[in-house]
Amino acid sequence: MPTLSILVLDDEPIVGKRLKPALAKSGYEVDVVETGADALRKLQERTYDIVVTDVRMEGVDGLEVLRQVRARSPRTAVIMITGYATVDVAREALTLGAFDFIAKPFRLDDLRTAITRAAAHLAATPTPDTTAERGPGAGRAG
Repeated sequence: MPTLSILVLDDEPIVGKRLKPALAKSGYEVDVVETGADALRKLQERTYDIVVTDVRMEGVDGLEVLRQVRARSPRTAVIMITGYATVDVAREALTLGAFDFIAKPFRLDDLRTAITRAAAHLAATPTPDTTAERGPGAGRAG
């Protein structure tokens, strides 16, 4: 099974500094950025399996990053984290296609659990390439 790639976006440097080694220790390939604009540049360079993004940031916010991820890579799971959790923000994020929504402060285990669930979801979701290789109707009982 290939290593899952994760992009972590948070404007608080300490978040990335703590998450990167912890997630790498769990076997993930992790990139960290501190601005939405930097995240969008990274997302143009490559596709990530999972994006973990803060919601409220100056300039390009987490909801815009979520929109861009959904438009470019619908298979990528996006986990939103925020210190300003409200029902309205959570509803908007989930409506836009976020995989999960976690309020700060969160325990590392809470994020690990969300990432594990996202990884299981990705494993159960065929990639467009896999579907095309098997052809239409592949896997259907006849």
